[in-house]
Amino acid sequence: MSPTKILYLITEDWYFWSHRLPIARAARDAGFEVLIATRVGQHRERIEAEGFKLIPIGLERKSRNIFREITSIFEIVKIYRKEKPDIVHHVAMKPVLYGSIAACIVGVHHVVNALAGLGYVFTSRNIIAQFLRFFIVKLFQFLLNREGSRLILQNDNDCFLLTQSCRTDKEKICLIRGSGVDTTVFHPFPKFSGIPVVILASRMLWDKGVGDFVEAVRLLKKRQVVARFVLVGDTDLHNPNAVPRLALQEWSSAGIVEWWGKKEDMADVFARATIFCLPSFYGEGVPKVLLEAAACGLPIITTDTPGCRDVVRNEENGLLVPIQSVPDLANALQRLVKDPELCRRMGVIGREIVLKEFAVEKVVAQTLALYEKTLSL
Repeated sequence: MSPTKILYLITEDWYFWSHRLPIARAARDAGFEVLIATRVGQHRERIEAEGFKLIPIGLERKSRNIFREITSIFEIVKIYRKEKPDIVHHVAMKPVLYGSIAACIVGVHHVVNALAGLGYVFTSRNIIAQFLRFFIVKLFQFLLNREGSRLILQNDNDCFLLTQSCRTDKEKICLIRGSGVDTTVFHPFPKFSGIPVVILASRMLWDKGVGDFVEAVRLLKKRQVVARFVLVGDTDLHNPNAVPRLALQEWSSAGIVEWWGKKEDMADVFARATIFCLPSFYGEGVPKVLLEAAACGLPIITTDTPGCRDVVRNEENGLLVPIQSVPDLANALQRLVKDPELCRRMGVIGREIVLKEFAVEKVVAQTLALYEKTLSL
């Protein structure tokens, strides 16, 4: 008897590697044959070394060309017809939409859709985003309610929005809070005395709060608050809200912030940090970077928004500030920079929260249980 075949459809190989690798490994170890359909960048050898079948696709997150999008749907249809997966796991907005359409056309009965936040289309006030949102909601009303389909969401707010706007059956929704964190890799590191280091690590997007962070740092420098303020990450050319590299270089050259660029070893980045900050107003699920920072015993400053407040409990393991409020953000940063003992206490509590609620083992177990449940439908 051939093994159960599971196919993951995901936009970028780097995102699979950073956010879905433990789940795919667990599926493989449970006896599944694992296939990964994704845009291939720099992770081909590592993915194939895991024993997964890698299927390159041309799907582009940035594309709004209707003909290219239709071509992408037919490419996925062709893959599903050829591979005949027993179950498909779609990750993020376009794969959920296009993969669900392809599954409907081909007749793939068992479908797991995962939205790690509702992102740009559901949060932006841009007229194009609003136009896209209208059509996506209409498609979701059909696609997410198909028999044999299940939907993974990461926070209660997204569950409410999808049940209301898309009329998604609550029985089809599974709340799995984030993609988990490996607490053996991300753990507290010895802290060194000296100038505090405040880090914002993320894709360099305006709606991740990068601009607000820079403006808050300007205020703090006027107040003569002594700290190093660091941006870690690269811009995302496939996102309409990307911060231009020129702006990042100019801020760094002017001495406002340091820009370290993209870093592969995030545990090493957190080891060099005193405080972590993510002033996001993006449509987050449960940001993995917040889980990693908390697992490393860092106090966190983030916005009082869905997903972010799932990780940070105000005045316990960090501080929550209103979105796009530069003065409140600056005051929160100043408070923690000036109070190392508060930082220490918050870091201890943050580590405890991650161990109890967000360890990768818990997320993997919940996801495998959902696969078994979906296959039984």
